[in-house]
Amino acid sequence: MARYKSIIAYDGTRYHGFQRQADGIATVQGTLEGALAAVGWQGSSLLAAGRTDAGVHARGQVVAYDLDWNHRAAALTRALNSHLPADIAVWRTQEAALEFHPRFDARLRRYRYRLIVRSTPDPLRERYAWRAWPEPDREAMERIAAAFLGRHDFGAFGRPPIDGGNTVRTVAQAVWSQDGDELHFDVAADAFLHHMVRRMTAACVDHGSGRVSAAEVAELLDRPDLRWEGRMAPSRGLCLMQVEYGQTKLEDRF
Repeated sequence: MARYKSIIAYDGTRYHGFQRQADGIATVQGTLEGALAAVGWQGSSLLAAGRTDAGVHARGQVVAYDLDWNHRAAALTRALNSHLPADIAVWRTQEAALEFHPRFDARLRRYRYRLIVRSTPDPLRERYAWRAWPEPDREAMERIAAAFLGRHDFGAFGRPPIDGGNTVRTVAQAVWSQDGDELHFDVAADAFLHHMVRRMTAACVDHGSGRVSAAEVAELLDRPDLRWEGRMAPSRGLCLMQVEYGQTKLEDRF
């Protein structure tokens, strides 16, 4: 019996989030566990770096599981993919230390939110992005993003994965970049609260659109007992890009 870790990519559109739910509800975890069972896995629950929301995508989700496997790790990747639907894929598998835990051992998680700024719809991209118009002020959005950097209590922007859990997080990166008519919000932190990135994104966009002031956002960081009352960015624009462990990186593409 060995512990394996795999990097998973998925289109979250038709799934009710990553975490397994009741029978008959499509989730990424449930689908992955079905593929694992098909290759001989007898565990009760795989381990994951995080639980993405319904509709959220991933290019660098990390999972771990214990399995008796008498072939190379690359063969396990191929075997799992043969039992997975087209919207979930294992990109790489390798043997890990028996004590490895993809959630608790993670040093940094990286997300990207895609925003399309154009007046007319783009059906071929809007499955994976949020279209905003009129175009928000990028410089204003960058100022709000910078306010998120560092260690703060983000209780106003999300809830912890466990009731009563800690809401303090350290954000190492929060930056907007532009690629044509797309704006990308890249956020990295030691961990995230439920819906945190989507609320941070909405705060940036709403400030850039004149709907919320910088002072209001600053107050939410100073007063975690308050709640972000604005809209939340749609889940379809968010993607888990990468999870980092120690001094090494599990890359989001190979």
